Amino acid sequence: MSSLAWIDLSSNTLSGALPSEIGNMKALLEYLNLQYNALTGTIPREMGNMEALRFLYLENNSLTGTIPKEIGNLHNLQYMWLDSNKLIGELPSSICNLTSLHALILSNNTLEGTIPRCFGNLSSLTIFHLNENQFSGLIPSTFSEGCNLVSINLNGNKLQGPLPKSLINCRSLQGLDVGNNRIQNEFPFWMEVLPNLRVLVLRSNKFYGNMSLPSQTKIPFHNLQVLDISRNRLVGSLPQRYFKNFKAMKEENEKITSNEFENYVEMRLTLKGLDQLLERLLSAFTTIDLSSNRFSGSIPNSIGNLKILKYLNLSHNNLIGNIPSSLGNLSELESLDLSVNKLDGEIPSELTGLTFLAKLNLSMNNFVGQIPQSKQFSTFENDSYVGNLRLCGVPLTRKCNDENGHGMKPQEDDDEEDEFGFIDGFGWRSVVMGYGSGFIVGIGIGYIIIRNGRPRWLVEFFFGIGYNNNNNNKKKKKKKKRRSRATPTPTRRRT
Repeated sequence: MSSLAWIDLSSNTLSGALPSEIGNMKALLEYLNLQYNALTGTIPREMGNMEALRFLYLENNSLTGTIPKEIGNLHNLQYMWLDSNKLIGELPSSICNLTSLHALILSNNTLEGTIPRCFGNLSSLTIFHLNENQFSGLIPSTFSEGCNLVSINLNGNKLQGPLPKSLINCRSLQGLDVGNNRIQNEFPFWMEVLPNLRVLVLRSNKFYGNMSLPSQTKIPFHNLQVLDISRNRLVGSLPQRYFKNFKAMKEENEKITSNEFENYVEMRLTLKGLDQLLERLLSAFTTIDLSSNRFSGSIPNSIGNLKILKYLNLSHNNLIGNIPSSLGNLSELESLDLSVNKLDGEIPSELTGLTFLAKLNLSMNNFVGQIPQSKQFSTFENDSYVGNLRLCGVPLTRKCNDENGHGMKPQEDDDEEDEFGFIDGFGWRSVVMGYGSGFIVGIGIGYIIIRNGRPRWLVEFFFGIGYNNNNNNKKKKKKKKRRSRATPTPTRRRT
């Protein structure tokens, strides 16, 4: 079919290998979509003959082998999706010849080796996703001033070294995800000036330094919706100046309008305590995760200005002080995790106004007093508060002094005995000791009564009238036996 220009057989149950004869359709075929099938085998080298091809979608199959170098002959190729297969080996250097390439998505394979340096020079490239592979070495540092990249996802590889500062030339960049690698670098303050950055994921690397250092950027990260820098080595106090300037997390009328970038998102984040894969970024989605670092100091009141923040995780740090009551202003918050810190004081009653809060974790801190009572807080179980020894009230079994909520001090251990004590001053411990000793004495007396059968009236009351007579008969038989053994038996004489 030499005149065919469009083939779409996606989302079926086609199996087997791609036929090499597909390379004969080189004159007019522009669109080939075989995604979401059960295709196996390798990508045929003859596919490099399809000079008119602009769209190639082979993702979500079971293709194996390497990416053939003949792919570099497809000079008109704009979109190449080969993700979620079983491809191996290194990227061929010929891929740098694809000067018209707009989107390259090779995620969820087993590709290895280094990332070709030429990717920083492909001015047409906007979507660059190599996440969930085994790439190693450095991230290319050749991003030039003509960089048009919108989304970079290198999550889940073995990349190391610093984050290249040449990324500052990518002024259109909206999403950068380099999480779960081995990158060792100071926090990239220079990225504050990127005007369109909406997603910054640096989690599970070796980033270090103090994030509270002064900056000359007036409004840093003002379009940022997702900030995940968890599981690094960052120190100092929490970056208050960021919380003051995250405009995209403050007011609904400042939300970013939807665009093409939202359809290419593939992020793995910790939401409500679970690792989840986010495949689409809504303009209303906002999250801050600073967990598992070495932050110290108190929680700044300025966090309360982020009124459309949905997820906040500050757990596993060295934070001290009280929970600021301004957190009650986070009216759209769905998850709050402050666990494993050194926070103290009472839980502010303002948190009961967070009607969308579905996950709360305040465990392993030093909170005191009564847990606020409301319809929302009644949905949280004991796990939300475990490890706070001076906290009391529902759902904990430890009760407070004043059930009406006036007394905020939990009862001490000495008061517990009064709660279960008697009017005359004898506590439950004394009663148990009395019962125990009385039980032992009663067993001893009962044994003597049963053995001797006296007093007769008590024995007959419990065991019946005939018990004493039977017992006496048994004693008489025993006495006769003893007498018969003591009397010598006469011997017969022989006649």
